[in-house]
Amino acid sequence: MEIMYVMIALSLLMAVGFLIAFVWSIKNGQQEDLITPAMRILTEEKINKPL
Repeated sequence: MEIMYVMIALSLLMAVGFLIAFVWSIKNGQQEDLITPAMRILTEEKINKPL
């Protein structure tokens, strides 16, 4: 039964850690534009280099 208390405490600690990391990424602008980087490959001009 004691292992259950340890497991619950560790899972809550991990959840708080992930929440802190998520809030930090939001504040630093990591989640602002998720579409443009994926679409950039489709809109870039092709550069023809002479061989």
